[in-house]
Amino acid sequence: QVQLVESGGGLVHAGGSLSLSCAASGFTFGNSAMSWLRQGPGLGLELIAYIKSDGVTTSYAPSVNGRFIISRDNAKNLLFLQMNSLKSEDTGVYYCTEGMGPTPRGQGTQVTVSS
Repeated sequence: QVQLVESGGGLVHAGGSLSLSCAASGFTFGNSAMSWLRQGPGLGLELIAYIKSDGVTTSYAPSVNGRFIISRDNAKNLLFLQMNSLKSEDTGVYYCTEGMGPTPRGQGTQVTVSS
């Protein structure tokens, strides 16, 4: 079955950086577009970054464009999200998902940005 395991979250000061990872299994990762979603406190799921299977074509939500970078390693079935210049509004649970989601997705990893 599809399994997605996110890691790398934590507590960081505003302006800092974090790098998230997602280990994927149970499907042909190299053939699948992938995305990162996030859910802020009291908010719904937001698609923030998308990458096609080629690893070249990407798109971002305006809220993170220019600060976050999505990438992937198809040989290792890994998805990444490099988050720079973090803001308090980036606080939330971050999920990786196949395609544009919202399912399947993992348990998520908590990111907390202190101002």
